[in-house]
Amino acid sequence: MSGLPDLSLYVHVPWCVRKCPYCDFNSHGIGRTTELPEADYLTALLADLDEELPGVQGRRLQSVFIGGGTPSLMSPHFYERLIDRLSRHGLLTEGCEITLEANPGTVEQGRFEGYRAAGINRLSLGIQSFQEDQLAALGRIHGGDEARRAVDSARRAGFDNLNVDLMHGLPGQDLAGAMADIDQALALAPEHLSWYQLTLEPNTEFHSRPPVLPEDETLWAIQDAGHERLEEAGLERYEISAYARPGKASRHNLNYWRFGDYLGIGAGAHGKLSRVGETGDWRIERRWKSRQPDAYLRRRRDPRGFLAGSEPIDVEQLPLEFAMNALRLVEGVPLSLWTAHVGRPLDELLPRLTAARDKGLLLESPSRLQATSLGLLFLNDLLAMLDDDR
Repeated sequence: MSGLPDLSLYVHVPWCVRKCPYCDFNSHGIGRTTELPEADYLTALLADLDEELPGVQGRRLQSVFIGGGTPSLMSPHFYERLIDRLSRHGLLTEGCEITLEANPGTVEQGRFEGYRAAGINRLSLGIQSFQEDQLAALGRIHGGDEARRAVDSARRAGFDNLNVDLMHGLPGQDLAGAMADIDQALALAPEHLSWYQLTLEPNTEFHSRPPVLPEDETLWAIQDAGHERLEEAGLERYEISAYARPGKASRHNLNYWRFGDYLGIGAGAHGKLSRVGETGDWRIERRWKSRQPDAYLRRRRDPRGFLAGSEPIDVEQLPLEFAMNALRLVEGVPLSLWTAHVGRPLDELLPRLTAARDKGLLLESPSRLQATSLGLLFLNDLLAMLDDDR
């Protein structure tokens, strides 16, 4: 279908071995001995997908991202069936990026070859740190040596597109410790590195019982030194917390930041879909599924189907929604993308940019929406200015 942005698919697997104290994602700890309802969940996912397809007829997927939770708790056969269904529907573009989030634990490593054979071509390893004391503080169930072995296992399995998730600003962390983590990650030569600061999110254990985090001065020093170290190693920063080698930026995340469309299937999954009416009017809709795994599974027998709720994005909120995504990209986006992906005239966006440009937070450009270096540092302040209707 012409006139609509690229389309991606997000698949959520809500279980993990143990809930980490910093995690605010829709994840549910089950331990090592609990048997997952793998067959039932796959059946539900496929039915959920089938319900979504009428709304995207004629469109194909540029990327698929399987997140969680810990998706690597599911077997390779689970993903073989899922990817086969996507292929049978003709949804996958040639070379479609298909990412699986994986735990570096030993059990999951034994499945990497099966995941690659199933059609997954990008692996994202949630390492977070290589230091044993930091991993313990974060509630992670793997050690530094397991993390290194996981990368070796992924390479032997044939993965040539690998992301490493790494956190900084950890409890008690100093500059030397943060740089040691970066150096150990770089030694593994990942194609992509997500490097982000620990934040205390509501409804997490860390929020109710906060650990002692580094002072602001230390955090600034870590960010400056880490950014320099990563770029010296040939990883280019393309998004606030993402670095990649040439040609290895995450296509899935780029679609989010460029205000593309995405389907969401699975417990708690969210989607965003654009629709163009016969008269050319646009409607951009948020959609979501039941968060609790049991409630989601019961939707198979619910005449209402899997969709738990939906709402259109209000026209007045579109400038902020668009900017919240686009301004995460270091290079920003062409201003023409506003009309192409939002379906609204440019003069609805331009007046909101003036004050931010005057403050030096936005690039002085008639053709791009791009934060300056200062704007990237104070992105929340920049977005607050764009949310001002005056």
